[in-house]
Formats: sequence, C-alpha cells, structure tokens
Amino acid sequence: MLDPAAARDAAAALVDKALKLGADAADAAYVGERSSGVGVRLGALEDVQRSEGEEMGLRVFVGRRNALVGASNLADLDTLAERAIAMAREAPEDPYAGLAPRDLLFTGEPAELDLDDRGDPDMASLRERALAVEAAARAVDGVTNSSGGSASASASTFAIATSDGFAGATRATGYSCSASVVAGEGAGMQRDYGWHSARHLADLEPPEAIGRRAGERAVARLNPRAVGQGRMAVLFDPRVATSLLGHLAAAINGASVARKSSFLQDRLGERIFAAGVTVVDDPLRPRGLRSRAFDGEGLPVARRALIEDGVLTGWFADSAAARQLGIQPTGSAIRGSGGGPSAGPSNLFMAAGPRSREDMIAGLDRAILVTELIGQGVNGVTGDYSRGASGLLVERGEIVGAVSGLTIASNLFDMFAGLEPASDLVIRRGIDAPTILVPEMTVA
Repeated sequence: MLDPAAARDAAAALVDKALKLGADAADAAYVGERSSGVGVRLGALEDVQRSEGEEMGLRVFVGRRNALVGASNLADLDTLAERAIAMAREAPEDPYAGLAPRDLLFTGEPAELDLDDRGDPDMASLRERALAVEAAARAVDGVTNSSGGSASASASTFAIATSDGFAGATRATGYSCSASVVAGEGAGMQRDYGWHSARHLADLEPPEAIGRRAGERAVARLNPRAVGQGRMAVLFDPRVATSLLGHLAAAINGASVARKSSFLQDRLGERIFAAGVTVVDDPLRPRGLRSRAFDGEGLPVARRALIEDGVLTGWFADSAAARQLGIQPTGSAIRGSGGGPSAGPSNLFMAAGPRSREDMIAGLDRAILVTELIGQGVNGVTGDYSRGASGLLVERGEIVGAVSGLTIASNLFDMFAGLEPASDLVIRRGIDAPTILVPEMTVA
C-alpha cells in the first residue's frame, strides 16, 4: 500500500499516460487497503486474517465516449491506459459524461480530519479484544450460546487525479469490535449482537460494554408475545432508525431524480418532514467514519442541511447527474477504483428533538419499539413501506415484553411527515439518528 503522496503521484502519472496515448480527458483513482482480524467462539480462537492489496482505476474520455478499467497489478499501467482508450473508442456516446467542471475543483490545502491514528495492532491485542467482547456477552444471565466475538483493524489510502489539474490523497485507519450471542433454549432461543467501529483505537468502545450490550439485547428478546393486527405507534430504536435516513438518501440521489424513479422527485423546496426536523450531511467531521476532505471527482465538500425545518433543500448529485438535472454538482461524489463516481451521503444524521425517549414511551398507550428490521420491502418510486420487524411491546407507557414476527407498513410520505426524533442522538456511525417515533403504522 502506497503512502498518500506516492498514491497521488501514481494516479497523476496514469492520467498523463492516458493523455499521451490519445485520451481527451481522464481521471484515475488509487485505493490501497490493509486489514487484520481475529474471530473467537466459546473462548477459543476460530479465525485469523491478514490481507493487503491495492487497485488503480482509470476513466478515459474520447469525445463523448468513455470507458473505465481497473487493475490490481500496477506494474504495467501503459497497457491499462491503452485498453481503456480502445474501449472508449467503441463505447456509445453519453451526453452527460465528463469530468467535474474545472472551475469548481478543490484547491488549497485539504482539511485536517484526523482520520489516521497511525496504528497497526498486533494479532495478540486483537485476540485479547475478541475474547473480552465475547466473554462479556456470555456473562449476561440468560445467554446460552455464542456465535462468536471479533476484533479487526484496518488502514486505507485513497487518491484521485484528474486531467484538469486536481490531485489529492487521504489516509485513514479503522477499528471494530463485535459479539453475537444466543439466549434461551430450544425453540425459544433468540439471538442479538453488539458492535462498534471507530477511526481511532482510543475512540473504540470498550469490548466489555459492547459484549454486555449484545447479551442484554439477546435476553430482552426472550418469550415474545403475539400482537394483534391494527394501527399503532411505532418507535424505531437508533440502530434501526438510521434505515429511514438511508431511504431518504436514496430518494434524493440525483441519478434517481433524473431517471424519475424517486418518490421525492417533485418535492424540492417543499416541507416533507414536520417543522423543526433537520437532517445534516457533514463530510468534514473530525474522525468521522465517512469523512472526506474532497469528493470522488475532486470537488470541495461542505456541511449541508438537506432537510431544514422539515423542508427538502437539495439533492446528492455527481457531475453526470447534475448535468441531467441542470444544476451544479454538490460535492457528493463517491468513488472507488472499480467504478465511476456516484453520489451519496457522508456522515449523515438527523438532529435530536426536544423530547426524551422515556417521555415518548410514557405517553403511548400501545406501541411497538422496533429493534430489528428484516427484508427490503421499500418501493423507492412510490414510497410504499413494508418490512418485517421485531422488538419490544409498549403498553400504557411501559415496556412490557418482547415481540417478533411482525410486519410494519405505511408509506414514507406519511412516515416522514409525521415522525418525531427523540433527544437521544449519539454520533457513532456513518449514519446516525435518535429514537424516532412514527405516530401510526399498520402492524400485523
């Protein structure tokens, strides 16, 4: 894996090769990764992994025609460039293809986002963490078996260069720890998990806390009761509430809007959430899991309120989608080595509301607190929503037991318009949300 300066220079050199061989324009992306991990089960070592690799992707333009090729062998980049140009000459014309506008490219020094702690833990320390997280989960009363504990560490370098003069590179580290356990016996067994990931090892939650949470969640799911069909309030626990932001991000993706395949395509500038609801995308968060100093096309990035006081203020759009929509690209392009740029969120979160989760629950006569969602029953064109769910039953303002085997259904238009975020937002992932209350859904 190359260091950032060498990766940037390698990407720029590949772009120069493509231009010399006949490309009208080009960009190149380098991705280098190193990872190691340890898995244990029932206190015994089960899996040890270590890998390192690098890839280079080259996108070339010949007139309105373009092609993209990638390679993991960086020893013969001349051949890579020749093949890309030959492919582009045979490709169909694309009126929207092209590099990001030259006058919008990022210039100056990139923001210091503190994404790299320069660590590379040895296998012994990873094994110790994996054993600790599983032991803590198994120590919870009621846990009867384990699917295992794991700990991993990684480092990556990303670089991009364009023929219009941009070249930049970043490096980041990552650490994660997880456990999955089973509670109960026989047909009544239930499983759940705990997990955390961070850029710096110092920010990683202690394995004992992760494991204890996994065990407690599994035990809380024991002895689920039946819930009759009807309409009732549904609360989304923070770990599943983020899925609602995922549906929002997909619906405001410029490519979907341009294809007229988004249920929000005609709602720009309109109130789609309740007054007071705010959703922010923040690529410049220090140590953020999805932070970036520039986007995948070399454009500057900035914190944006995508939903402000309930109003939809903008799209995620890379350059191709922006040309289709007649707007400027939004600095939201994401790119790896194996494909062209596509738009998407960075560190996306819904701001906390004024009421606590406890106050919300106390005010509900009958509701479901969803802790797990199953299936992909969401129609991005119509907004229709229907997913399997399990969680906890709320009656007369108190949690009274577990529920499972449910289907919750509504339409995202109605869910977005009526939902209320609680005050328990914790920033810990790439997409974050507090507990979210949807006042009414169909439950069966």
